[in-house]
Amino acid sequence: MKPEAVVFDIGNVLIEWQPERFFDSVIGPERRRAMFAAIDLHGMNGRVDRGETFGDVIQETAAGFPEWREQILIWHDRWIDMASPAIDHSVRLMAALQGKGVPVFSLTNFGIQTYVIAAERYAFLNAFDRDFISGHLGVIKPGQGIYEALEQSSGVAPDRLLFTDDRHDNIAAAAARGWQTHHFDGPQGWADRLVAEGLLSAKEAM
Repeated sequence: MKPEAVVFDIGNVLIEWQPERFFDSVIGPERRRAMFAAIDLHGMNGRVDRGETFGDVIQETAAGFPEWREQILIWHDRWIDMASPAIDHSVRLMAALQGKGVPVFSLTNFGIQTYVIAAERYAFLNAFDRDFISGHLGVIKPGQGIYEALEQSSGVAPDRLLFTDDRHDNIAAAAARGWQTHHFDGPQGWADRLVAEGLLSAKEAM
């Protein structure tokens, strides 16, 4: 069944998100490993994705780990450098779909304040036909609530949605609701899928 709308995750689909790689470049791999072992930084980020205030969460975490305070504050002060660079081919695919009149939605675990920062750097984040951002909704993938919110708000039947995400658990949650899914492991595979679905021509998917 040909999809009626395409749903994009953002991190590692449209924008690279590799905090470990970033901190390797800033403090070195050895200290990065020690830092990430001492502090649940991804859990910290998850609080932001659920809608807590970005600056408050970082300051609270830094206060709890004074020996790592300076490094934790880097997560706040240089956040946009972690959310970098854009995955250009994916961005072109998004624009090509919209150029063909295919609605494109975001479905992303993203904080309220951090999304504003990202959208200032990456104009394409302002171009979705509909946004479904966890920080605003108060629910994150792979919890069912965020998928349900998209279904109800968009009015598109689950089996007419095509969703790409880099995480298997997020894909599995969507598939369980009857969505068509694609595990993103690079833009070329995603381009090939969009061509196979008849949404783009091979030339349009370049």
